[in-house]
This record gives sequence, C-alpha cells and structure tokens, in this order.
Amino acid sequence: MGFVLVLLLCLLGPYASPYSETVQDLQLAASTPSWKHWLGTDSLGRDVLTRVLFGGRISLQVGIAATLVASFIGVTYGMVAGLIGGRTDAIMMRIVDILYAFPFMTFVILLTTMFEQSLTLIFVAIGAVEWLTMARVVRGQVLALKRQEFITAARGFGTGFGHILGRHLLPNVIGIVIIYGSLTVPGVMMFEATLSFLGLGIQPPFASWGVLISEGAAGIRSYPWLLLGPAAFFCSTLLFLNTLGDSLRDALDPREVS
Repeated sequence: MGFVLVLLLCLLGPYASPYSETVQDLQLAASTPSWKHWLGTDSLGRDVLTRVLFGGRISLQVGIAATLVASFIGVTYGMVAGLIGGRTDAIMMRIVDILYAFPFMTFVILLTTMFEQSLTLIFVAIGAVEWLTMARVVRGQVLALKRQEFITAARGFGTGFGHILGRHLLPNVIGIVIIYGSLTVPGVMMFEATLSFLGLGIQPPFASWGVLISEGAAGIRSYPWLLLGPAAFFCSTLLFLNTLGDSLRDALDPREVS
C-alpha cells in the first residue's frame, strides 16, 4: 500500500503542483520549508517537493525498466542452460561465475563515460549487470522441473525445445521471477542513485532521487532540507519495495509454509 501511494504521488503529484521542476526563481533561492513550499526551495529557487516528485518518476522508471531488462536476460539464459544441461549448462554457468567476479561498477562507469549519457544507456548498463542472480535462480528451478513427468512426456511426444521453454517451463517459474524481480527493483534504484551521486547517472535538466540527494549532501550544513526531503522519499520507497518483495515471496513461493 505504501509503494502504491508513492507511485501515485510521483505519477500524479507533479500535475497538481503549481510549480515547475525546472523554472528558476532566484528571489526564492534556498528558502526554508513553508506552507507555500513544503520542502523548501533549492539554491536556484525551484520547489524541492516538485523536483522530488519528478525525480521519483525517473528513479522508478530506471528501477522498473532495468529490472525488466535484467529479468529478460536472466530468465532466458537460466532456462536455456537448465533445460539443455550437461556440458553446455556447465560452460554457461562458469561464464556466470566469471562475470560475478567482474567489477560491475567499473563496467557501468566505463559505459557511461564512453557513450553519451542517457536514460536508455542507464537501462541497458544496469540491466546488463543485474541478470546473473536471476539466471542462477531460474536455472535451479528448471533443473528441478525438467525431471517432472510432464516435461518427460512433452519430450517423448517430440515437443520442440522452444515450445517446452515457453509453454511448460516459463509458467512454472514465473512466480519466482516475480519475487526476485520485485526484490531487484530497489537494488537497481540504489545502483542508479550511486551513479548519480558520482555524477555518472541522470544528467541535468533531469534529476533522479540520486541526483537530488547528491545536491543536498553538498549543501547539508547550510541547507539540510535539500537532503532530508529526497532522502526520506528514497528510503521510504526502498522500504516499501522490500516489504512488497517479502509479501510476494510469502504468497507465491510454494516452499513457504503458512
């Protein structure tokens, strides 16, 4: 329920705000919180609450989109490795082990410095390094499922490889995919916030929660409200998402005993 509230605030809140997230008013620069500006204004006179709501849109967009990219790669890779089995499975999973040892932050930093920074690049960069755990989880599920009678029967009837993946395995792993996907979103948002804090994420005039927290941290001694507002929204959203993931795990994981 809490996450739904944050989502609605970020989606609809900016339309109800009388302020723009980009228009500057230097006469109101660094104003403390008031009835007109609930979270105060920044050093350029922009309403902080409005910027937080717009920033939430971007942070949630990055978190959800990058998770979808990671889930697609991980689910496909894990199902193929698990169903083929044998030497191919061993080679594919050794590749995963090698990639786990790779410094992914360095990889993403290289991508964001070599190419023009954009939302699409961030989706691809983060999604391309967050799929490994999903691949391992899905592969483990497939290894257990392919010993079941319905998979043996499908193979006996000459059912094609792709048909088995899409019609027999995917419906049986979708629950665990949803669970781990919901738990991946907050991790991706943290990753994006770290990049933005380092100046390698979302670029002006756009601002994610990571950008706003970075700006607030720079002036925390003089203007603490610039940090407190974005940080409160960000931490609350991560808490709500983790709680949602735990609830989905309890509801969808067949191993959980009520």
